[in-house]
Amino acid sequence: MLRALDIRDILIIDHLSLAFQPGLNVLTGETGAGKSILLDALGFVLGWRGRAELVRQGAEQGEVVAEFELAPGHAAREVLDDAGLPEDDILILRRTNSRDGRKSAWVNDRRCSGEVLRRLSDTLVELHGQHDDRGLLNPRGHRALLDAFGGLEAPRGAVRAAWRDLRAAQAKLEEAEADLEKARADEDFLRHAVKEFDQLAPEPGEEEELDRRRRMMQGAERIREDIDRARAALGPDGAEGAAGDALRWLEGVAEKAEGALDEPIAALSRALVELDEAASGVARFAEALSFDPSELEAAEERLFAIRALARKHGVVPDDLAHFADDLRARLAAVDAGDSEIAGLRQATEQAGAAYSEAARALTEARRAAADRLDAAMTAELAPLKMERAAFATQIATAEPGPGGQDAVTFTVATNPGAPAGALNKIASGGELSRFLLALKVCLTGDDSGLTMIFDEIDRGVGGATADAVGRRLARLADQGQVLVVTHSPQVAARAAHHWRVAKRVEGEQTLSTVTPLEGPDRVDEIARMLAGDTVTPEARAAAEALMAG
Repeated sequence: MLRALDIRDILIIDHLSLAFQPGLNVLTGETGAGKSILLDALGFVLGWRGRAELVRQGAEQGEVVAEFELAPGHAAREVLDDAGLPEDDILILRRTNSRDGRKSAWVNDRRCSGEVLRRLSDTLVELHGQHDDRGLLNPRGHRALLDAFGGLEAPRGAVRAAWRDLRAAQAKLEEAEADLEKARADEDFLRHAVKEFDQLAPEPGEEEELDRRRRMMQGAERIREDIDRARAALGPDGAEGAAGDALRWLEGVAEKAEGALDEPIAALSRALVELDEAASGVARFAEALSFDPSELEAAEERLFAIRALARKHGVVPDDLAHFADDLRARLAAVDAGDSEIAGLRQATEQAGAAYSEAARALTEARRAAADRLDAAMTAELAPLKMERAAFATQIATAEPGPGGQDAVTFTVATNPGAPAGALNKIASGGELSRFLLALKVCLTGDDSGLTMIFDEIDRGVGGATADAVGRRLARLADQGQVLVVTHSPQVAARAAHHWRVAKRVEGEQTLSTVTPLEGPDRVDEIARMLAGDTVTPEARAAAEALMAG
């Protein structure tokens, strides 16, 4: 709730420092004394759009500081967290306006934008009056107000969840339909390409192996003669035969050499083994060089086919097999598309049915809450001398969405038989004030910590009706904090805290002052409101009677 308001050099205020309290706070004073200027200043520090020129004549800069106390879990804490601003139990807003029109704002001594101030203000203050387009007169907020009155968070949550499921199912269906349409546009290409891949069946690494074999076969004629010579030189008619003969001769005389030939004989044995391995390897290579000329032609043809296919699809040859799998998967999706789409359509229909059922249940709950609200309003309007007026919560069908499929509008008919219409279009000034007050009494619930401001909401009423207005304002204030700008003594008499706003003239300047009233001073102010400039003993007695009642 609002704890303090400090105003410097704003319009006709040079410096005011006000300390507000819980309960009903009233501001009284003659017309033009500056009561509404206090609200202008508060609206300025909260980021509301208002007067363009606020700086007091002769000053270079105007400044307003507002201090709010935040209860644990207050909605303003979430706004502060989202904006990356420091959070504490005390929230201090400061905003300046220079002579050239530049505005700057701070939240807990950290710079912030006007948008952040406005978001904070939505959690801190409600303004109600004849020209209020932010609160009860705005039809865009009526559905949320009805839901809060009816305690419909559970069915609203069910509708939100069903809406998310429906939108997700619709998105999947739309994506699948788009993919299928695109795939069908490529169906001829896919079938031709898959057939081409199936016929060629390229394997990873095959292109490199074909290229190696091709180069080997192309060079076979040039190296075959040397290979054959090497085979002859290594074979029985060459080195192998000569080494074998030498081994037999040495073994024949070894016994007579008394061991001197053992080492040469062992070396020759090892050499014969190595010669045999060399000859076998050369023979195998020679056999590999023996090929049918058609084999070279086939290898070249397949190598060129693989490379052409890779160029055609813009991939490297080793990726052709993987690319073919992708094409087959896309073709399979086309073939299975109708079945998948049918399944997704069924899922979407089921999600739509679930949403419709949840929305229908919410509509029924809203209609029941509307009946209770209308009955509560009827009970509230009678003491406000509007027993012939009719309040009706109209629920019409709207475009489905996360909040359901209902459009909610608060309407009134001020006379029996008269057509119902929007609050601000049917009711007169005084009637509108009383409608707003009755509606706020019905809708408030447990808004602890919220500061409600009523700007001359009692205009046009008096006597018992004004007393009923005052009693309802006091009832609202029991649950939080209410600030009222009023000309009604009956309303002022119900205040827990009372300030008088007055003008004074210093030199050639008119300035506004605010004085807290208690005891006899408060009696005199209420008596002035009853009797005018001349306060009589009878007026004081009437004031005391009002305050005691």
